[in-house]
This record gives sequence, structure tokens and C-alpha cells, in this order.
Amino acid sequence: MLTSTSRLSTHALPLHVLSGVDPVLAGVLVTAGVGTAVLALLGITAAIRRRSVSYLLIAAALSTLALRTGVAVSTMVGIVPFESHHTLEHALDAVMAGLILAAVYYARRVEQSVRARSAGEGDDR
Repeated sequence: MLTSTSRLSTHALPLHVLSGVDPVLAGVLVTAGVGTAVLALLGITAAIRRRSVSYLLIAAALSTLALRTGVAVSTMVGIVPFESHHTLEHALDAVMAGLILAAVYYARRVEQSVRARSAGEGDDR
């Protein structure tokens, strides 16, 4: 049976703590959050150093991984409804795939353009 002091301390806790957050899931999400944040920051750093559109697109794709973890954490604490978190995560997967395809397409297009210019310059000599 709950005493009045334990009932009082229970009411002082945030609601998401009372919902029974799985500590293993919380640990996995913290690890994923740190890992994806590091990857996103490395991608952003590379994009800033290279000043390339394809690097920027890859950095954005890596950032979607961090956003997926954010969606999972938001679902766990009750911000994002459980019914819609899968839809949001799959939408982020689609965005990530699109960004990677755009980066590859852009890099190939620029590479072919540079080759064409190099070949054209060689003919003028």
C-alpha cells in the first residue's frame, strides 16, 4: 500500500518517468544519439572544409540519422505519438536515400563535366 509520502513523491515525477521507460532502450537511444551526432558533425565539418555540394548532401543525409534518434527519443518520452513515429522514421529514411542519390548524381555530373572540360582543353594545344 502506498503511504502519503510515497504518493506525494510519485506526483512530483514527470509523467514520462511513470510510463515505465525501458532502461535498455534508453541506453541504446543515448548511444545512438551520441554516435549519430558525431557522424553528423563529422559530415558537416567535411562539407565546410571541402565546400562541395555533394559533401553537403552527405552531411544532410548523416543528419537524418540523428533526427531518427530524436524521433525515437521523442516517442519514448511522449512528445511524438506512438502511432506516427514509424511513419516519421520511414519518411526520414526516404529523405536520407534521396540525399545520398542526389550526392552521387551531383558528384558524377561534376566529374563528367570536369573530364569534358579537360578533354576540350587538351584539343586546343
